[in-house]
Amino acid sequence: MEEIKSTSTIDKAKHHIRVTLCSRKIKSIERICKNIIKDNNQKDLLIKGPLRIPTKILTVTTRKSPCGEGTNTWDKFENRIYKRVIDVISSKNTLKQITSVSIEPGVEIEVTIIEGRKT
Repeated sequence: MEEIKSTSTIDKAKHHIRVTLCSRKIKSIERICKNIIKDNNQKDLLIKGPLRIPTKILTVTTRKSPCGEGTNTWDKFENRIYKRVIDVISSKNTLKQITSVSIEPGVEIEVTIIEGRKT
């Protein structure tokens, strides 16, 4: 009897689920964040976020002239990487429902589960 009670309390225990989104396209990442929050609000889950992580700007400066002769003219290229973090507190059984959001190409999603975290 004792083992059955312990497994049922594990299923009902709240788990901290962290969803990390990373993309080069700001519109697609914001659209996915909005969809995740909208779907989870309908399920009455505790949601924190989206937390906007500072944008990483990768810059490369190169000479325009391929041979190196001529005037000193330079090109500057930028690549911006946007990150969002959403925290959801729910049972482990609802994990599949949380992550069942349509994902656009170019967006990376990482899901981390932390068991036994006190909130």
